[in-house]
Formats: sequence, structure tokens, C-alpha cells
Amino acid sequence: MASPSNSSSSKVTAGSKKYVYFALDQDQQQQQQQQQQGQQSRDMPRDVLDRLLKAAGREALREKTPTLQELEQALQSAMASSMSEEEKERKQQRQAAGKETQDDAEDGMPLVKQLVQKGYLKDSPKWLSSKGFADIGGKILQDVMKALKAGDYGMHETRDYGSGSLVLDTSKKYEPGDDIRLLNVPKSLLNTIQRSSKGGKEIKVPLQIDVEDFEEYETMQDVRVAVVYCIDLSSTMRYSTMFGDMSRMEAAKRALWSLYLLNKKFFPSDSVYIVGFGALASKVLPQDIPYLKTFEPGSDFLHYTNYQAAFRLASRILQKDGAENRRIVLVTDGHPSACFIDDKGEQSKILSQRPYSHFYTPDKATIDTVKENQSMDLDIASGELVYLCYRYRQVDQYIGDRTITEAKKVRAKNIEIDTIMISEEDSLLGYVNEMERYVKGRSYYINPADIDKVLLTDYLSNKKQQTLRARSSV
Repeated sequence: MASPSNSSSSKVTAGSKKYVYFALDQDQQQQQQQQQQGQQSRDMPRDVLDRLLKAAGREALREKTPTLQELEQALQSAMASSMSEEEKERKQQRQAAGKETQDDAEDGMPLVKQLVQKGYLKDSPKWLSSKGFADIGGKILQDVMKALKAGDYGMHETRDYGSGSLVLDTSKKYEPGDDIRLLNVPKSLLNTIQRSSKGGKEIKVPLQIDVEDFEEYETMQDVRVAVVYCIDLSSTMRYSTMFGDMSRMEAAKRALWSLYLLNKKFFPSDSVYIVGFGALASKVLPQDIPYLKTFEPGSDFLHYTNYQAAFRLASRILQKDGAENRRIVLVTDGHPSACFIDDKGEQSKILSQRPYSHFYTPDKATIDTVKENQSMDLDIASGELVYLCYRYRQVDQYIGDRTITEAKKVRAKNIEIDTIMISEEDSLLGYVNEMERYVKGRSYYINPADIDKVLLTDYLSNKKQQTLRARSSV
């Protein structure tokens, strides 16, 4: 596969910007440029800004999103701890001598306020701006990519482009029978001039073009992939991992954030969707990934794990997508402990065999509360009556059977299902392995601290496989 950065789908034409300054006269433009230059001269050093953004990223990933006041304290602490003793001493000397620099003067301004002025934050409970989401997430992506082994995975798998639907910037020798519309006219004319000028010959107009001079643009097979990442929001996802200071939920958010930006940057024609699920599921906007949090244990029972809810919502999302290759990746730390009851007769049957069974139907107040506090619209179209049964290190047989039946239905729609188990207990993988055998999918048992690297590696590897299959079928 060719370098995605060469793809025409990722280009922005200069003409698309011409309307931005349409209403501004020349004087206003000059005034704006002077203001921007003045602002740039007062900007904080790049290394300081990078430290602040990385610290803000760590705070954004926390299970409970900090307020702006709490964020200010965290940023101040991060900056103080990152400043070397030599830097502290120099600063004290400048202050004692009355020789404060612009940076020193800005120290009195709250760090959050500075980041708001620079467009990274906004005064809101969801305090990341679009710029902050992209820039901070980009730094997370860079860290993850650096952690991957050099050479194992890259963005330039092959130079044998073949024939595809995306036109690249690179060109090759024209072959009779190829699409003449792909002709690289400037390069072809240059070849003619170079050939004509050999031996000191005079170049005459019109040029005498030969077929041997022709070059054509290379193409890349555009293999569209649509993936739904279903992230478990059950209460156990808030537990800390044994391999780091992040909880399973925080590690998963870091992975999804960087994965989404990887997709937008290198594979913009692909579709990546996020679904959060407990007893019920909800589609999650990419910009809300940093604010995801687990469901609280309590009377609403949303903290249970319902694979079926995730499969049904993800399947509907993928059926609306036009991609030929569709896939669900389930990210969870435990067995299914809930499923839908679609037939009242089934509820009566369960109660006759297990009189103490629990069933749950969310009320309007709960749905509204989740929407307000977690920005999630719970999907009740997939089912409303939920059967709940948690067994330690075991799966209730009824829930297990219904879950596998649902997975088979999804696979019958030509949607692949893979599962990533982020738990320190390998005994939890048994049921997942069984389910994946029925749908011919893959299951992974991973160290929770490695989930970001695993998801990115899996995405790139799957993209490569789909591209190779497409080429072999041409």
C-alpha cells in the first residue's frame, strides 16, 4: 500500500480557502497579520506548551473529568515538577534583580486561561476545544507510535501500487491500454523536452511528442473499511491495572483517542465509530472519547455487561455504512452478565426455573440522567427488558447462549467480530474464545497497559490485509 499521505483523498486545495478572507479589505488583512506576528512573539516556548498539553491530556483521560479549577492545579503541579533546579534558580535570580522576562510576566496568568486564549481549551465542563482534542490526541498518537517496535508496522508497505481508485502524486511509465485520463501531462512534456534536447538539438514548438514520453499517475486501491469499537463501560472497567497508574477505562480511552486520530490522518476514507455499552449501549461521538466514564453500581443496573446490546447497535451502524469490509471490535474486561429478553414467555420461563432472577427496564429519568451527565443516548430500540445475572468467573448459560446467537446473526450479515479482553485474569478468556469460534473471529488477551499499541497495530494490520485481498481480486 502506498503512503497514505500521498493519497488525493487527503489533499486540501488552495481554492477552498479563498472565501475565508473574502469580506476583508487589504488594510484589515495587514492589521490582522501584524496582530498575529505580535502574538507569536509573545507565545510561550514550544517545549513549555508541549508539557502543558501533555499534562492536560493526562487529566482529560481520568475516570472523573476534572473541573477547570482542578485542571489549573494539576497543570501548575506538572509545570513545577518538570522545571529543573537550574531553571528555578535562574528565575529567582531574574526576579531578585528585577529583570523579569515576558515568560515571567505570564507566570502570573493562570495556565488554563493561557490555553483558553491559545484555543486549546474552552470554558465548559467538556473543556477540550476541537483544536485541543486534535493536538493533544496527536501527541498521544505520537507516543503510542514511538512505543511500537520500529519496522514492525509502517505506513509504506509496498511500492507496487497496481491499479486502483485513488490517484497518487507519483507517476510511472505509460503502458498502451492504460487509462489515458491518468496521463501526467507536465511530466510527459518534460520527457519530450529532455529527449529533444539531447545532443544539443534545438527545441521546436509544437513539440513532437512520442508515446515513449508518456507518463501516467499511479493509483492505489481504495479499500474502505468501517469499524465499530465497542467499549465496555461496566463498573469493573474503573479498576486500576497491575501494570501502570491508569485504570482499564483510562487506558481504553487513550487507545480509542489515538486510534481515531490515526484513522482521520492516514485513512480518511475509512469509518471509525465508537459504541459504549453496559446493560444498554449508546453511540459515542469521537470528541466525547476523553469524557467517557463507567456506569455507577446502583439501582439503575446499567453497570452490567451486555454484549448483545453492543452487537445490535454496532450492526445497525455498519449496515448504514457503504463500506464493503465491516468489522466490530469488542473491548471488554469480563464475561457477559446481561442480555435482552425479547419474548415475555422467556421471562416467565426463567422465573419458573430461577425465582430470584433480576430483570431491568430503564425508566425515563435514568435515560435523561445518562444523557445529561454522560452525553449518551441509550439505545432502547435494540431491546428494553434486560435479564441480569452476574456469576463470578462464570457465564450464565442463558445469557451465554443468547449472546452467541446474536454474534452469529451479526456474522451472517458479513460483519466480522473480534474481541480484545483487557484483564489480568486469563480465565475470563474461555467464553470469548468459544464465541469467536462460532463467528470465525479473533480474540486477544492482553496486558491492559498495552491496549493502545494493540489496537493501533491491529487496525494497521487489518487495513493491510484488506488491501492485499483487494489487489489479488483485481
